[in-house]
Amino acid sequence: MKRRSLLCGSLLLLALALPRSVVGQQTGKAPRIGVLQSGSRPAVAHMVDALRTGLREHGWIEGQNITLDYRYGDGQVDRLPELAAELVRLKPDVVVTGAPPATVAISKATTTIPIVFWAVPLPVELGLVGVWLGRAAILQGFHMT
Repeated sequence: MKRRSLLCGSLLLLALALPRSVVGQQTGKAPRIGVLQSGSRPAVAHMVDALRTGLREHGWIEGQNITLDYRYGDGQVDRLPELAAELVRLKPDVVVTGAPPATVAISKATTTIPIVFWAVPLPVELGLVGVWLGRAAILQGFHMT
């Protein structure tokens, strides 16, 4: 779990820092992270806890210097496009997903917000990454076996 939280935190830091460093902007506002999960809050609590732990280990404290907005599909895949659209309207700096259905939903909802995913096997086959898609730059992720 420690390795997973460190990796999650590192990927998020990269996603949050890279766009600002590339354009040289410092907004002064707390970064906003959207979290989209296919499952229910209790079912994915361990993943969200790992995310919070990884962020905290890098100095990002929810409610102090970073905002997290959560949306849970509660196992109802048909709700995910609506939840993804809600997150996009909040204009997060990055969206974090776990599992293929949530990742596919958010990737269809935005072409500009960076997406960090985990536990998504076969992302190329799902059409999530690949230079030919023109959106590979906004999707970053990993799958641990």
